[in-house]
Amino acid sequence: MTSALLNEVLLLQELELAALEAGREIMRIYAAGCDVSQKDDQSPVTEADQLAEKLILKRLRAFAPDIPIVAEEEMAAGLSPQELGARFFLVDPLDGTKEFVKRNGDFTVNIALIENGVPVLGVVYAPVGGRLYIGGSNGAVKVLVDDAGQELSRTAIHVRQAPEQITAVASRSHNTPETDACLQNYGIETCVSVGSSLKFCLVAEGQADLYPRYSRTMEWDTAAGDAVLRAAGGLSTTLDGKPMLYGKRGQVYDCDFANGFFIARGCASLDKTQQPND
Repeated sequence: MTSALLNEVLLLQELELAALEAGREIMRIYAAGCDVSQKDDQSPVTEADQLAEKLILKRLRAFAPDIPIVAEEEMAAGLSPQELGARFFLVDPLDGTKEFVKRNGDFTVNIALIENGVPVLGVVYAPVGGRLYIGGSNGAVKVLVDDAGQELSRTAIHVRQAPEQITAVASRSHNTPETDACLQNYGIETCVSVGSSLKFCLVAEGQADLYPRYSRTMEWDTAAGDAVLRAAGGLSTTLDGKPMLYGKRGQVYDCDFANGFFIARGCASLDKTQQPND
């Protein structure tokens, strides 16, 4: 094993442990209940978001102190790294806070490593159901864990070739007319509504083929799931067919780290640039 690969394995292990630890804290609060506050952008935030992020940041900064971290709750508090460099972490400690509040289980812990704008490592953990998705240079895996975070099984996953009838996944809380038009253009009859970055993971493991997103997201929402999808053989592109990039700052039409609309695909044979009709 080369030193680079060894470093990746060790780093992925650390991301996995951080996600599991955060997930245990989230589930403790999920069981007990908590108050919900509103951030400046009117999105909800809970004690679970804040405590999970603290646990993740503590572990990442101890293991890789030289790698900057862009984390959702720190960003909301105005704490952003001055310099990103070529490598940085993107952290969403509780993706799907609306789903957490609704208690439907569709929320995840997202941690990704970005290199030169590309999500090269990613961990997505769904504490409800004990599903852990991991993506890196060796491919993508799905790990099932018990309530204590102990591994039950580990299985390689890969996107499927586009079937005759394409299945799509879409946002449970952020559907739009443009999304519906995109699904119609692809002739999609089956669309599953799922919250959080689980949409990327369902495409990565071949349970769905397409995830169109025509509403606003931030980079920490998508980076980990995008890394898993790419490791599983899929791709995520902007509407003009270009790969999604991360570390966007100084944007003219939006704030730092905001994504444009995108389409995540499980198979390159799906049209990369098909968009809703005007």
